[in-house]
Formats: sequence, C-alpha cells, structure tokens
Amino acid sequence: MTRDNLGAALKIRIRPEQEGTVAPVERSLAEAYASRETAWPRLVCDGDEVVGFIMGNFEFDSPIDFFQCGIWRLNIAAEHQGKGYGRFAVRELCEEARRRGAKRVTVLWEQHEYGPEEFYLKLGFRPTGQVFEGEIVAELLLD
Repeated sequence: MTRDNLGAALKIRIRPEQEGTVAPVERSLAEAYASRETAWPRLVCDGDEVVGFIMGNFEFDSPIDFFQCGIWRLNIAAEHQGKGYGRFAVRELCEEARRRGAKRVTVLWEQHEYGPEEFYLKLGFRPTGQVFEGEIVAELLLD
C-alpha cells in the first residue's frame, strides 16, 4: 500500500450479493492503521492493475490463539473473481507467515450463501470447532 495506489485500493468492490460477508477495504485500512505493529495490508495486482486486497495479522503473543496469525480480510474485485487472484493472495500470506515462523494460519467467516467458506475449504482450511462472535474459525497448518 502506498499513497500512489490508495485510490485504486478504495475502488475495490466485491459482488453485490457478497456485501456484508467481508468488510470494505476502507475499514480494513483503518484497522491496519490502528494495528500497524501487527497488521499486514497488501494489494493484489496484475501488472499495474489493482485486482484485490488482503490483510493478515501477525500477533504471535495474542492471548486468543486464532488471532496470532491469520487472514483478516480478502477482497477480490467482482470482475476479477474466479481468476486465481484470491488463491495467489492467500498463498503469499502463508509464505509471509512461514517466513515469520508460523505453523498455522487462521481465518474466520460467517455462514452466508455467498460467503467465502467453499473458497477457504478448497484451499485446505479446516474448521477448528470454535465459533467467535458468530463466525467459524478455520485453520490451515503450514508445513
């Protein structure tokens, strides 16, 4: 994220039916600012074109185990969904987690007809059995 690409980041819009399943980029950037020691906000680009946004959090001393290393947000622009950008973004976040010494990455989702559950399950995330504020907690063990 830079001053130069902030405008493009703020234009990212998911599909209308997905509204409410993930916070918009502007909220994520505000949270990243408030958690700048631990937040990891990144744009997903194809060449010079911004196609999405991912934000992880690396807070290994968090007392809540599923907040120690995880995906906080993934927003892929509606017109770019289904092209592999989301998989790429998650893979890159997992690589960053490995570099930092993590053994697992977590993600939370709310059950919703148009939510991301199927996407994360296809990537290998598995529900832990925990539910936090109505959201399913899932994990991907890193090798």
